[in-house]
Amino acid sequence: MRRFPTQFRLALTFVAVTFVVAGVGSPAQQSASAPIVLHAARLLEVDTGSILQPGEILVEGERIKAVGVSVEHPQGAKVIDLGDTTLLPGLIDAHVHLFLHPGAEDLQTVEESVPWRTILAEQAAKADLMAGFIAERDMGTEGAGSADTAVRNAINDGIIPGPRLRISGNAIDILGGHEDATGFNPAQHVLSNADYANSADQLVQVIREQHKEGSDFAKIYETGPDKMIDGVLHTPYQYTEAQLAAAVEEANRLGTFVGVHAMGEPGTLYAAEAGVASIDHATQLSDETMRLMKEKGIFAVPTFTIFDYFAHHSDSQDQAAHEAAMLDYKIAEFKKQIAAGVPFAVGSDVGPFPHGTQAHELTLMVKFGMTPLAVLQADVINGAKLLRWEGQIGELKPGYYADIVAVPGNPLDDISVVEHVSFVMKNGVVVKQ
Repeated sequence: MRRFPTQFRLALTFVAVTFVVAGVGSPAQQSASAPIVLHAARLLEVDTGSILQPGEILVEGERIKAVGVSVEHPQGAKVIDLGDTTLLPGLIDAHVHLFLHPGAEDLQTVEESVPWRTILAEQAAKADLMAGFIAERDMGTEGAGSADTAVRNAINDGIIPGPRLRISGNAIDILGGHEDATGFNPAQHVLSNADYANSADQLVQVIREQHKEGSDFAKIYETGPDKMIDGVLHTPYQYTEAQLAAAVEEANRLGTFVGVHAMGEPGTLYAAEAGVASIDHATQLSDETMRLMKEKGIFAVPTFTIFDYFAHHSDSQDQAAHEAAMLDYKIAEFKKQIAAGVPFAVGSDVGPFPHGTQAHELTLMVKFGMTPLAVLQADVINGAKLLRWEGQIGELKPGYYADIVAVPGNPLDDISVVEHVSFVMKNGVVVKQ
């Protein structure tokens, strides 16, 4: 995530939600006792953009059995009429921080214990799920180590409610790098929010250690700190292409992948050359970087919401102006990326702003140049690919997991309706209605 020198604290940590939870308390509850038929005014086939009117889904157990204008209603099936809504696949956020909340990030990682932060992470996961995010990629615990392994496993075991998770443990950083504790009294030896790796060999060693502790992928900081000089982004790289390539090779050996925090050149180019899975933030991409990303299928994850949030919630006018200038620059570069055919996934960087509000990312991506359908495809289809759940989630098709949400109205007419999810089903179990 981006580091901000903000010292303000917000009373609201997680968005307030009203929900009904059914079947999220124990593994035994994860299988529905009878088939369920969902009926709504519309159903969006995200891959084609076709709208079925009305739309129905037959759910048996944890999977989708049938989809259509009308499906079989087996004897004893429970029919849920969702009225004037549109059925969609569960949303995916490819860049979250469950272990962060609004407030001074550098202080909360020092002042709050890992057990306390884990409790807050549980609440964050619940808020995200109730907002319709059925799957997420946690991009670093910011100093809480492998505590996210416990959160993921507790969700998988049905102990706590939350999205399907891909987790990284701590991010990986160089000494004195983007997430190191550089603003504190050196005599206090404040720990980094990331795991140190200063060479290719150390990158491999850290990735192996994190994998041992349960990580699903490696998150690496490739650039920082960021400066705007004469209207242009400048951000030093942290690892060479060869070093990143060694990390990617090791991740591939372990059957996993690497995602990088990379704001701009030349770090973004080095990441693309190394073959990472995603370049997160991706504010500045050269023509060659964009060509490589398109050629290799490397996803850009813009994370507009965090930039927009701090442009409006900074603790000084100067900081707000800096964030606004960065956002304006990012928007202009984003339009170039769309024109170049860069593949996108959707990630919000939620954590420094309240969990459960991150669907605003889709609204901003449309506002800044993409069509509603393209953003939804980036979110659920590309998101499923990035999280390595392609063919299992991200579409409403027979055989896929029954991860389903409903939104008021038609998202192709007004994408902002995804910020008002009214129904959530995960794994065939209704968790919000």
